Amino acid sequence: MFTDESLEAAGQVRLAFGLLDLLDDYWVTCEIRMADRGAEGPLPADELWDGYRQRLEADRDAEAVTYSLWVDWFEDRTTVATAFAEVLGNDVDRVVAEGSAGLLRRAGRVLAGSGPVPWSVKATVYEKVVQEPALHGSLFKGLLGGYHDVYGDLEPKAAQALLARLRLPATTPHLAELRSVLAAGHENHYRSPHAWDDAIRAVVD
Repeated sequence: MFTDESLEAAGQVRLAFGLLDLLDDYWVTCEIRMADRGAEGPLPADELWDGYRQRLEADRDAEAVTYSLWVDWFEDRTTVATAFAEVLGNDVDRVVAEGSAGLLRRAGRVLAGSGPVPWSVKATVYEKVVQEPALHGSLFKGLLGGYHDVYGDLEPKAAQALLARLRLPATTPHLAELRSVLAAGHENHYRSPHAWDDAIRAVVD
């Protein structure tokens, strides 16, 4: 894809995303990322992020791109701010104002995998999307990932305040436990490995 000199860089990116659509394989996203971060990169940003946004909005499986965002772009501190802005942050006002199916689908998928995004990067976006009840379930997954992911990041007091504003069924799995660990001031499962077990026992009791 990225050695075809008959294609300009933008065309190479479009071809790569077309191959992703055909194969639906995470490894294609790895090739795209390596081309962007490699010696011949970066790739044209408009085509790169348009490719991600279009597939996040599409009414079809998007596991390859959501997994790519989560483990590659969001866990990398050199790319996370740009990636999060491009797939959600820059458009969050439009997401809340318009609430179209495609925009909500994209926002929901990004939020669900946003655990590794630094709190300083995602806090403003979280505050805005909490206004849209259709995104509350995805925002909860983002908060839960912020606590449980190896590279998860959250600020307990602010996360607790957001959690209190979410309209979620009382039976939502792990809701009570997350409330408990945040109220106790815990930032991440791996920094307080026994806190979650303690919260489970407290809920059971």
